[in-house]
Amino acid sequence: MKNCNHCIYFENKKHQDLYMWISNVPSGPSAKFLIENVHTMEELKLTGNCLKGSRPILSFDSKFDSEPHLKLLKEVFIQIFGTPKNHPKSQPFFDHVYNFAILDNRIWFRNYQIEDDGASLVEIGPRFVMNLIKIFDGSFCGSVLYTNPHYITPSMHRRNLKLEASNRYKQKYDAKKLLAMRRPKESYKVDPYDDVFDTTSEKKGT
Repeated sequence: MKNCNHCIYFENKKHQDLYMWISNVPSGPSAKFLIENVHTMEELKLTGNCLKGSRPILSFDSKFDSEPHLKLLKEVFIQIFGTPKNHPKSQPFFDHVYNFAILDNRIWFRNYQIEDDGASLVEIGPRFVMNLIKIFDGSFCGSVLYTNPHYITPSMHRRNLKLEASNRYKQKYDAKKLLAMRRPKESYKVDPYDDVFDTTSEKKGT
């Protein structure tokens, strides 16, 4: 922890919701994310690989230069995920790429190996999606610089899914009930006196 001035902190809530803080310590700024769609390296069984301690190339979507809060996040990502210059435990070469892409108002993280030919990439993993919640001017606290208007809490999301499921069940039940009400009680109305003068059955009996 000596001379460490950047921090990534993972926070687990309700044993199912994972949050991630990135922060410049001790003065800030910091940002809080909800981590979604986490896929580990073991789960994906990807073929990419890289050396421990090697330097990553940081690749950013062009949208990071379109808005002030995204420019701030880009600079924090560079400081946190980039290898410090002349770090004693780092390797003097690049063999993998960290990619940060923006899609559906979320930040998608991917990790790729640079092939020996230098012209192709092979995914290493892990992969996950960062859903921005807020940006603060301090480290884990302070005034709110930005609030994501598209963010929905996991509890509200699960509640909406349950509500949609209950509405679908209610619609099916109402449709079934309406069909039963429209269905006639008798499929075909039969007059009991239609066979009074029918002698066909009597002839067959004789």
